[in-house]
Amino acid sequence: MTFRIGRRQFLMGSSALIAAGAAGFSPAFAQGNPLRMIWWGGQARADRTLAVADAYADAKGITPLEGEFLSWNDYWPKLATQTAGGTAPDILQMDYRFIVEYASRNAIAPLDEYVGGVLDLSDFDEDQLEGGKVGGKLYGLSLGANSVAMLANSTAFEEAGLTVPGMDWTYDTLRELGEAFKAANIRGGMKAMSDASGAEPMLDNWIRQRGKALYTPEGKLGPDADDMVEWFTMWNEFRDAGYIVSAEDNALDTGAPETSMVAMSKAALLPSNSNQLVIHQSVSKDNLTITSYPRIAAGVGGGHYRKPSQFWSIAGSSQNKEAAAEFLSYFINDTEAGKVLGVERGIPCSAKVRDAVAPTLSEQDQIALNFVANLGDLLGPLPASPPNAAGEIDTSLLRVLSQEVAFGARSAEDAGKFFVEEATAILNRAAV
Repeated sequence: MTFRIGRRQFLMGSSALIAAGAAGFSPAFAQGNPLRMIWWGGQARADRTLAVADAYADAKGITPLEGEFLSWNDYWPKLATQTAGGTAPDILQMDYRFIVEYASRNAIAPLDEYVGGVLDLSDFDEDQLEGGKVGGKLYGLSLGANSVAMLANSTAFEEAGLTVPGMDWTYDTLRELGEAFKAANIRGGMKAMSDASGAEPMLDNWIRQRGKALYTPEGKLGPDADDMVEWFTMWNEFRDAGYIVSAEDNALDTGAPETSMVAMSKAALLPSNSNQLVIHQSVSKDNLTITSYPRIAAGVGGGHYRKPSQFWSIAGSSQNKEAAAEFLSYFINDTEAGKVLGVERGIPCSAKVRDAVAPTLSEQDQIALNFVANLGDLLGPLPASPPNAAGEIDTSLLRVLSQEVAFGARSAEDAGKFFVEEATAILNRAAV
């Protein structure tokens, strides 16, 4: 999934979030009103989520929950605005990249007081619980373990007379695939891959294979200017050679699955996550699968890790926190709910739910489950939680710079140096 959000738009959302933290909240929903929830994702996720919410309401004899979903690009500005206005839904989907920022500003509430009461976590994976903690308190319930994964259009590979690369493929393999797709010239010039120069997970994976972290445990930037110049230079090479889509085509991706380069038959490969195979398959007539991100060289691993795909959190402004916690307990523990949800958000964190779900999984779900369970030497340790400003660096710096380089407005050398200077300044400002 790619993102395109302007710096002004991001700062508007960020400022609103800061204002909320400084001014406190004005509760907008009284006790007894329907629980409200919001998440990012496509229609397939919405169908599953609302089905579970309706089943819970029926079982409890309560008013059905109100749900709202948006694309990733639209989600964060809206959530920040709602939070600032005290109108954030009771339950909100949270990302690993933003959980520290929201928790530190009291925009989401700690859940510890409900654990052992209405919130049953006795069967929950401990490592996934740790991923939802900030400062020792639990602020997010992982909705599934997942890993970054390369979405691959199996049908397109077959049309081109090629096979989807295995888990041992490298960036040199990508060059070979780029030439092969050019020679095959299918679907009006489909490229081997989308442009991932602005994809933070792809950069994170690449830099981890080089023995560094994107962010250190102390919240500092890991890559230096030489790393970033090499990063942008590599993608320039791929773009100039016609291995990846053009800047103009890549700009058509709004973040919705329907506009991805794979869905639009512009590219055969797309950086994604293991749990997103389901949603991408739901909007494609072709057969899709997943493989790993490429290795920087044969035998080099450690770039991948199993992480919480996303969390459920409770808004700091919610007047229905206990009711929200009780619903979340049902969402993550009920085996029938688990069968409805499948692995669309990742591998369930409850052992009993995993056992119940496994026999019911579709072909795509089984692919995702097996991928996450069999990463082998690709698997490295879970990194420290990203610092407060990681979201701003991703959306308003890396993505913007990648587009400027792709459209020729900046050189790779200038972008690499500017990224490190500006990211460091952002981190320093956020640490004050």
